[in-house]
Amino acid sequence: MLSKVMSSEPEVKHTGGCHCGAVRFEVWAPSVLKVVDCNCSICKMKQNRHIIVPSSKFKLLQGADAITTYTFNTHKAKHTFCRTCGVQSFYTPRSNPDGYGVMPHCLDPGTVSREEVAVFDGENWEAAMEVHGDNIRGRSKET
Repeated sequence: MLSKVMSSEPEVKHTGGCHCGAVRFEVWAPSVLKVVDCNCSICKMKQNRHIIVPSSKFKLLQGADAITTYTFNTHKAKHTFCRTCGVQSFYTPRSNPDGYGVMPHCLDPGTVSREEVAVFDGENWEAAMEVHGDNIRGRSKET
């Protein structure tokens, strides 16, 4: 079950990036991460577990020139990854084109206290959004 969007926990600055270090970013989010584990066709293959944040809470520090993008189906999701090492450390989700999906496993150690993982049935995306859409869409809104 997807937990509520609102968190009373203060946000901390997390930093992270890709494997080779070409892409670096910072993101403001609680130390307890609300992680979405999606099973849509691409997320299943990439083992894509991510948090969703508003675009104002994400800042690309370096590597804009090292990023390439893959899209498919509706072309709303922008699957960005490092063209050198191939790691996707963040992307723009179809559900939240106004925010970012950030991969917790690409965050530097020391700022995450724990992860709370919720499964999202991306294989049945439209039906899952009918059930959880307000919660998911709300994750990229300012609080």
